[in-house]
Amino acid sequence: MKKLTTLLCAFLLTASLTVAQNSTPLKIGEQIEGALKTGETDVFTLTVDTDQFVYGFANQKTVDVVITVHGPEGEQIGTYDNPARGKENFQFNTKKAGEYRFEIAPFEDEEGEYSILVSTVEPIATEPDGKVDQMMRPYTGNDVPGAAAMVIIDGEVVFQKSYGMANLTHDIPMSENTRHNIGSTSKQFLAFGSLLLEQEGKLNLDDDVRDYIPELPEFEHTVTLRHLINHTNGYREFLNLVAMTGRNPSTSLSQEKIIEIVQRQPELQNEPGTEWNYNNTGYALMTEVIERVTDMTFPQWMLQNVFKPIGMNHTVVRANQNQVVPNRSLGYQNSKDGGVEEVTDLGGAMGAGGIHTTMGDLAKWIDHLLDPKVGTKAMIKEMSTSDTLKNGNPTNYGLGLMIGKHRGLDFIQHGGADMAHRSMLRVVPAIRAAVVTQSNFASFDGSIANQISETFFEDFMEPVSDEEGSEEEMPAEETETFVYNPADFEPLTGRYELEVMPGFILTFSRDEDRIYTQATGQPEINITATSDSTFSLVGVNASVTFHHNEDGTVDSLTLHQNGNHIAKRIEFELSLEEMEEYTGRYFSDEIETVYDIALADSSLSLQNYQLEDDIKLLPGSADSFSGGFPISEVKFVRNDAGEIIGFDAGNGRTVGVFFKKWSDTK
Repeated sequence: MKKLTTLLCAFLLTASLTVAQNSTPLKIGEQIEGALKTGETDVFTLTVDTDQFVYGFANQKTVDVVITVHGPEGEQIGTYDNPARGKENFQFNTKKAGEYRFEIAPFEDEEGEYSILVSTVEPIATEPDGKVDQMMRPYTGNDVPGAAAMVIIDGEVVFQKSYGMANLTHDIPMSENTRHNIGSTSKQFLAFGSLLLEQEGKLNLDDDVRDYIPELPEFEHTVTLRHLINHTNGYREFLNLVAMTGRNPSTSLSQEKIIEIVQRQPELQNEPGTEWNYNNTGYALMTEVIERVTDMTFPQWMLQNVFKPIGMNHTVVRANQNQVVPNRSLGYQNSKDGGVEEVTDLGGAMGAGGIHTTMGDLAKWIDHLLDPKVGTKAMIKEMSTSDTLKNGNPTNYGLGLMIGKHRGLDFIQHGGADMAHRSMLRVVPAIRAAVVTQSNFASFDGSIANQISETFFEDFMEPVSDEEGSEEEMPAEETETFVYNPADFEPLTGRYELEVMPGFILTFSRDEDRIYTQATGQPEINITATSDSTFSLVGVNASVTFHHNEDGTVDSLTLHQNGNHIAKRIEFELSLEEMEEYTGRYFSDEIETVYDIALADSSLSLQNYQLEDDIKLLPGSADSFSGGFPISEVKFVRNDAGEIIGFDAGNGRTVGVFFKKWSDTK
């Protein structure tokens, strides 16, 4: 699910819009005010020499903008569009000297005011330290949320630096003493603690979880402790489930309440061990198991048995989001007024997340993973060995750690995202190396950890052209210049639904000579043909392959981005009269929540008084609709008489939540 989330976030990148306006020259360090109306595009230019690092931002005061940068020969350098207001950062390295063009357009139908500033143009750094400094430029200064980075090679810290602010209210900068909320990077610590307890004979990972928490419901299939930790348990993801109620994820959520959530689940989503579904519920339950078998609180037990023995003297488990943690960084996100605002941490995160630690302590943990100070090497191997599903397929996830390979280097890693905090810890055992990034900003660029890896570990990596599993790049024979008649794209137009994420729709369209795609709730992206059946997405490291039938029709495609993902064609439309049948009030006994389905502006929408915006429903097939957060999939259920009696709702990690129809009207 981690990969899928990355895929969806990457799809937010959009392409340039058609521009037919005069341009305004930019000057380094000089801010220019602007205003956009729906459909307008402002154009700015800047003359830059070759081999320069360029950084700047648009302040999205009252409008969400999309920035597209073109090089001297019209080539697209990049597109920048974070799904939030505030600063829209852009940065790139120049390969050619000349005039660079910056196109600024409103996202979808928005309009409002913004400003643009190019703050830095300087030679591209040649040393690794300087390259990281340039990567971290958006998080550098005394008025921005910060970040931190650390690199270890051959067991030694070769780079460590903090940037920006840990606390903007009290002007506290990030430092080596800052305690970072590492979010789900915490999972490896719980997994290791569980193995220690198994070694002591206090639990067995292959035991039924009900042996330890007997009040959990007895389902058709047994859920083991191992299923809890390797994300194959079949429980609903409690954070996604709670989101369906419209509840703020920052509100307090006790372990007792999480157990109650599981007790209300009518059946498992899948037979344990048959599907991998990233799942915080399992870790919350495992936290409860540890507390019961040790007769200690989880924070106390981890402190005495994991952190202190390893020498992690500045590391704590935060039991809830109201606990005081000295020297911790506060979380921030972009606000609608163009600035930033504080964000409270997740409720119920302990075990699945909740660890606050320093970069120095994480260096000690990495050293422990390479040369265990507590427990055994066999434990680390078990954590870093991929689990296998019952059908024989690997999950590429062990116990609290993901397993992967990049340019010939095998690595283990885990990332974290707790509301506004972002974390990544990657270890490359073969060269006793690691990269860690931390940030207290929700819009932190998650690709930086990978960029740092390539900067410092380049000598150990295979050449880019030899990279294994480069599923995002099309074969060479398909990337050559290809002459394509846009009219030939007409049979391919339509809507396609990803199998791995029901409700996520890719719509492909043609407007005269322009062909483009649009994902659910995202901006349009231009595409270019590389053959009669393969197309690349402009400004996004992704491509698609349409699968032609013998008669020339197309029923499916494959999206090549962070893997290969099948999408099936949707051919279904409803009249207003047919849509009227779905309207009414629906109630879920499982989550005690009401949704109204209303018909307005020729479309159906889900409405809940706690949601800021209604969820637009798009028909996919008979009785099946796609939506948005927090309900992305709706499948209506009928009785034997053909009458609608309710619908099943899902949002990725949580599926099949039943809402019974109460009435035909609100």
